[in-house]
Amino acid sequence: MTMLVVFLVGFLGLASAGKHDIYAGYTVHGVVIDSLAAQHLLHQLESDFDLDTLQDGAPPDRDAYIMVTPGNNEAFLKKLDENGVKHYVVESNVPRSLEEFDADMMRFHRSRAGREAQPFEYYPRHDEVNEYLEKIAAEYPDLVSLVTAGPSYDGREIKYVKISTTNFEDASKPIYFMDAMIHAREWVTTPVSLYSIHRLVVDRREEDEDLLEGTDWIIYPVVNPDGYEFSHTDERLWRRTRSTNPNPDTECRGADGNRNFDVAFNTTTGVSSNPCSQQYVGAGPFSEVETRYIRDVLHEYLPRIQVYLNIHSHGNWVLFGFGNRTLPANGVQLHHVGAVMGAAIDAVKLPQAPFYRVGNSAMLLYPTSGSAQDYAQHIGVPFSYTLELPGYSYAFQVPVTYIGQITSETWVGIAAQARLAKLHYNDRIRT
Repeated sequence: MTMLVVFLVGFLGLASAGKHDIYAGYTVHGVVIDSLAAQHLLHQLESDFDLDTLQDGAPPDRDAYIMVTPGNNEAFLKKLDENGVKHYVVESNVPRSLEEFDADMMRFHRSRAGREAQPFEYYPRHDEVNEYLEKIAAEYPDLVSLVTAGPSYDGREIKYVKISTTNFEDASKPIYFMDAMIHAREWVTTPVSLYSIHRLVVDRREEDEDLLEGTDWIIYPVVNPDGYEFSHTDERLWRRTRSTNPNPDTECRGADGNRNFDVAFNTTTGVSSNPCSQQYVGAGPFSEVETRYIRDVLHEYLPRIQVYLNIHSHGNWVLFGFGNRTLPANGVQLHHVGAVMGAAIDAVKLPQAPFYRVGNSAMLLYPTSGSAQDYAQHIGVPFSYTLELPGYSYAFQVPVTYIGQITSETWVGIAAQARLAKLHYNDRIRT
């Protein structure tokens, strides 16, 4: 190792020392969700004890992972005990686990010294994402158009790409619109979107030519760049945007972008009017500039958007609306197309990953309102989904070594979903 590399590694280690002290005393507990009663109780306790759900649980065999502040730990566990809900310690020292994740990333980058890694092989920063999009658009101008949606709240340029063999001019082709990173801490979502670009444009394969010839694509890798950057520099588990709250009585910043869309806004559980809550809905529908950009893309191409995929992590779920436990008119078709996606991924998943569960988001997990998934479905996108990627019990700190598996298996599911949805589009334009 050269002296320069030694210096950089040492400097980065010093710079990160104490970085995660904001989580000092926090603990993560597994909660056994073996019944609907246990699931409902946990949702009731979320606001009472300022809980942060790192992994959603569902009966009969998917445990929840809950991060608890030091001041609420004892009372929260007592409440679980009083109700006969089993629990166990997942992480007794959150800062230490985050430091181990940082060290894992550093080891990965050291091991790749001398070889240029592609941004879908690790966790790229926002500037790296934009550089990649610019590079792809410059190298493949007949296939890729680069679009700047506009500045984020803090002024970062938000870019996305349109991919088409016909310059988006053939109305007989459906549009598949995917986005990622609406929740800042869900880092693995952006590599999935970037790998999708790679497979469609750079690593074109004969078996995928129909996906280009028959479908146009909009791929939007980072919805929430301010929150994403903040999760790198200040708070690793930051979830929200970074807008300043108009209420002068609070210093809490940002809103949950996936509760900020204008559909049944702030009308169910699973949301909060507390500006400091992880599920804070915002000052009003589309108060966040970042969600307005997604709204505008949806409306610009609404007649042709056949699939909208809002990518999250984690938990192995393919979810659809509505968040108030009602189903869209095409609920059967929604489930069918979602199930095909989940089954395609399950066929190539790692053994330690659970099988994907497919269904209505409120019925499988919890009611919510103002989600991107529900908004797209509400305004007329036929197939709108939330995809929750694997976590392998690492929550949001999935080791870099798993990224290749997650991106490749998810692409298999995206391809299967796009093909089936296109058949429905053909029926749609004929009628």
